[in-house]
Amino acid sequence: MRHRLPIALVLTALAAALGAGGVLAQIEGGDRGVAAVDSSNDFEVAGVRVDVSGPNADAARLAGWREAQRKAYTLLSQRMGAGAGTLPDGTLDSIVSSIVVENEQIGPNRYVARLGVLFDRARTAGLLGVSAAVSRSSPFVVVPVQWSTGVGTVFEQRTLWQEAWARFRTGSSAIDYVRPTGTGPDSLLLNVGQTQRPDRGWWRALIDQYGASDVLMPTVQLYRQWPGGPVIGVFEARYGPDHRILQRFSLRVGTSAGIPALLDEGVKRLDGVYQRALREGYLGLDPGLNPIMPVVEKPVEEASDLITDDPALAPTTLALTIQYDTPDAGAVNMAETAVRGVPGVANAATTSLALGGVSSMNVSYAGAPEALRAALEARGWQVIGNGTTLRIRRAAPTPSASPRTGTAT
Repeated sequence: MRHRLPIALVLTALAAALGAGGVLAQIEGGDRGVAAVDSSNDFEVAGVRVDVSGPNADAARLAGWREAQRKAYTLLSQRMGAGAGTLPDGTLDSIVSSIVVENEQIGPNRYVARLGVLFDRARTAGLLGVSAAVSRSSPFVVVPVQWSTGVGTVFEQRTLWQEAWARFRTGSSAIDYVRPTGTGPDSLLLNVGQTQRPDRGWWRALIDQYGASDVLMPTVQLYRQWPGGPVIGVFEARYGPDHRILQRFSLRVGTSAGIPALLDEGVKRLDGVYQRALREGYLGLDPGLNPIMPVVEKPVEEASDLITDDPALAPTTLALTIQYDTPDAGAVNMAETAVRGVPGVANAATTSLALGGVSSMNVSYAGAPEALRAALEARGWQVIGNGTTLRIRRAAPTPSASPRTGTAT
C-alpha cells in the first residue's frame, strides 16, 4: 500500500502509536475508497530501500527519510545523465515535494522501509541542468475498462483499475492524459456500452466535455485461479472510437492481495506502449473526431476589380488573438512563422508565453477572420473558435500502417 506524505510532516506523535513492544510493527494501508487523481508533474524515484537505527522511533524514521532523499537524488541524477551527484540535506529538503511510503516497518530503535521520493520538477531541473518543460501529445481522455467474472465496468462503480490509473503520475509521460474522477455524469457518459459504440458524432460531443481530442481505452481482464490464489491480468492498449488495439500482454501475481501492485505495473507498461505508439505515428488524432474542413477554390478575380478608391470598401485591419500549444521554444517560432506567412498578416507576436502549456499571440490581419481561418487550414493547421479569438493546433497525419501487436508474459 502506498501513502503520499508531505516531507514537512511532524513526527512527534509517532512514538505514542508504536507501543512498547520490542518487535517491528508493520504499517498497514488505509482506506482505498478515495481514488483522487494524482496530477503532479514531479520527478519520481520509486523503490528506495532504507534500513537505519536511531535513539528512538522518531529519530530512526527521520534518518530513514533523509537517507532515502540522498539515494533518490543520486539515482535521479544518473538517470538524467548528470552523473552520481549529491546535495546537502538542506537543499534536498527544499526540492523534495513528498515521500511515498510503499512499505515500512517501525520499531523502538529501527526503521526499515521501501520509499518513493518526489522531486519538484522546476527546482530540480535547474540543479540537474535539464529542461523542466515536457513535450506532450494532444489531450486523450482515459476510459479504463475492467473485466472480472465476465462483467465489464468503467465508472459505473469504483474499481481497482480506476484507482490504479488515478495513482499513476503522468509528469514524465509524453501522453497528455485527461483522467475523469468517476463522479457526476461520468458513470452515465463513460460506460462499457459507450466503449463499443463507434459513432464519431457522439464521441465528439463526449470528449469535448473533457477538453480532449481523442480517447484511450486501457483494458484489463482479471482471471482468478481460485479464491485467494494466483491472479492473471491480461492488459490491452486500446484507443479510438473503433476500439483498436495496439498491444496485449499478461502479468501474474501470486495472491489476491497483490492485485493493486499488478495493476500499477500494468499501468506503467501500458503508458510505455502508448508513448511508443505516439513516437512511431500510430497514435495520431482521428480525422472523424478532429475534422479538417476542405479548402474551397475560388475563381481568380481581375486586378482591376480589386482596385477601389472608396475608403468604405477598402479592407480593414483586424486585431485577433490566436492561442496555440507551446511544448517547447521551437513551437513558438513555428507558430509565429506560419501565421506571418499568411497573406494579409501585418504583424504576429507572442504576448503570453507558457512553455508546456498554451500561449497567445496578437495578430494584425487585413481581412475577415474567416479568410485567415481558411488560409491556416490550407497550411495544415486545425483552427477552432470564431470571431477574433482562434485556437490553432497542428493537425497530425493519420498513419497508413497497421499497429503492431505483441504478447509478453
